[in-house]
Amino acid sequence: MTRRRPSSRKPRQPASAKAKGPGRLRLIGGDFRRRQLPVLDRPGLRPTPDRVRETLFNWLATAVPGARVLDLFAGTGALGLEALSRGARQAVFVERDAQVARQLDDNLRALKATERAQLVTADAQAFLAGAPTPFSLVFLDPPFRQELAGTCCRALEAGWLAEEAVIYVETESSLPPEVPASWQLHREVRAGDSTGRLYRRHPPGAGSPGGDAC
Repeated sequence: MTRRRPSSRKPRQPASAKAKGPGRLRLIGGDFRRRQLPVLDRPGLRPTPDRVRETLFNWLATAVPGARVLDLFAGTGALGLEALSRGARQAVFVERDAQVARQLDDNLRALKATERAQLVTADAQAFLAGAPTPFSLVFLDPPFRQELAGTCCRALEAGWLAEEAVIYVETESSLPPEVPASWQLHREVRAGDSTGRLYRRHPPGAGSPGGDAC
């Protein structure tokens, strides 16, 4: 009987046991097209998928250039960065996680976009409780299962929106947001367990919207 020699090789680790490195965010259009930026591996940090971003910014083709943008619950900043890449005049990013905010600040510096960007390290609801200034384009992508979307949508109506602002809200597909009566659903896109909805604001007395372009 031949005995096997004990192997000197270390057993392979399953893929799930390997250390997970930082992720990457790829910008898909505009001046920063194809730029890849590091993002932190943090629970709940989920950049809007490339396919959804491409669809969204096709819808927003005429709304982004020159826009003043608010990216609430910014996280990786994927939506606000994409807007800056495509000609937004200014973007304000609101992110309460200090480490995530630092990475976003590093990415803004890497893109040389700090002159058109403001990063606020704060809770989104606390930010909206402050003195408002109007934005023409708002991205609202709150953490799931915390029922924050409806509250923030209502808070935005306290002076944060330009008269005909465009608002993108991303939530769980099973929990559509309650939005103000002046917001009209324009388009929606679904990816996995989330649905993105694009609204156009029409203040009372503005009359019925015409056409279908953003």
